[in-house]
Amino acid sequence: MKVLVTGGLGAVGKPLSKELMRQGHQVWISDRTHSPEANYLRCDIGEFHQVERLLSAEKFDYVYHLAAEFGRRNGEDFYETLWKTNAIGTKNMLRMQERLKFRMVFTSSSEVYGDYTGVMSEDVMAKVAIRQLNDYAMTKWVNEMQILNSADQFGTETVRGRLFNTYGPGEYYSEYRSAICVFIYRALHNLPYTVYTKHKRTSSYIDDTVRTLAGIAGKFKAGEIYNIAGTDLHDMKRASDIILAYLGKDDSLVEYRDVQEATTLEKKVDITKVVRDLGHKSTVALEDGIHRTIDWQKEVYGV
Repeated sequence: MKVLVTGGLGAVGKPLSKELMRQGHQVWISDRTHSPEANYLRCDIGEFHQVERLLSAEKFDYVYHLAAEFGRRNGEDFYETLWKTNAIGTKNMLRMQERLKFRMVFTSSSEVYGDYTGVMSEDVMAKVAIRQLNDYAMTKWVNEMQILNSADQFGTETVRGRLFNTYGPGEYYSEYRSAICVFIYRALHNLPYTVYTKHKRTSSYIDDTVRTLAGIAGKFKAGEIYNIAGTDLHDMKRASDIILAYLGKDDSLVEYRDVQEATTLEKKVDITKVVRDLGHKSTVALEDGIHRTIDWQKEVYGV
């Protein structure tokens, strides 16, 4: 099948593209910058004429839509770009889906569960009023509603995958990246960082995430939602402790605080559906995954 991956140069998009190729698909990738990658198509999804040109390049059977601005703090500091890319960009993709009728796999986020304190099953939002706690979370929930409205009005077929704290090699550092990436980079370079001790996550190693995402194309059920997560609920101090122990360092540069504002406190997740439908497995334990990520950052940054 012919598959397009938007955001194909990203921390998830790049390994996902490779996994889709490994599974036998013809894969094109798209991102916002110029690139010499094979089957590469440049596109800023916030610009409709670029999206129109992108999706007219081939008759794609599936589009994996990953292109987005990522992260809570990034969404606050660069909110204009966040809303244009995530909300308008996804609307542009849907307008073309309505015209061309390709199937879409959309990557949402565990952040959509907002202030919910229970076990996060995919149907929570249909039963409980949720308050999304930051602009990034809001845009991802807006995207999901856009997708539902398009399906109702135009019969478009989309599967939504809610990613829970995916980490691993391939995520290059900036202060806006995921917590494990930031902890590793700053510990490697003897820079201070903050750990919020009351927050708990079910982190998913990159290989496990992309294997399951890629499998959606072969077992596509229009309208489905899947939580894609690990199985080990851990606090963020544990992640930091694993990093420091592997590097042989103490925590003298770590500042401990209880709670970070504007983000979910605990992400307790139900993955029953994704295991049943897609055979999702968490094959890389947190400690092993963090060690692999540290080794990758050491090589990339020459530390």
